[in-house]
Amino acid sequence: MVKYSKEPENPTKSCKARGSDLRCHFKNTRETAHAIRKLPLIKAKRYLEDVLVHKQAIPFTRFCRGVGRTAQAKNRHSNGQGRWPAKSAKFILDLLKNAESQRVGCGCSPYLPHSAYMSSPCHIELTLSEKEEPVKKEAETQLAPRKNKNQA
Repeated sequence: MVKYSKEPENPTKSCKARGSDLRCHFKNTRETAHAIRKLPLIKAKRYLEDVLVHKQAIPFTRFCRGVGRTAQAKNRHSNGQGRWPAKSAKFILDLLKNAESQRVGCGCSPYLPHSAYMSSPCHIELTLSEKEEPVKKEAETQLAPRKNKNQA
């Protein structure tokens, strides 16, 4: 069994997937993982499929020296630098599909700790967890009247 770097807060409503020593650039994979972080699963998959057909670009924020600017990346990040890393997007899309097959009826969104040791072959950990809905407070229509100090 493999040890993950972060355990989910609610293991019953989450699922995990992991890829070790993947033959893709870790800098591109880091930016791809950062772009889909906190997105719902359906939106993350649709976004990565759009990257593969060059409809949307991955904005490069950390490893952006020498990366050209594009209007597609400007929609998602202010510096406008972006690329379409097909190989990294395909690896992460495969991991998302793998984790989706493990989940049992939860509306999960991805948490991606990426490139743990920053080595040239890339390591990816993927955790999908269900978004927690806060319980709505009931409307308080029958409140007892408050007494002032003067009335008491």
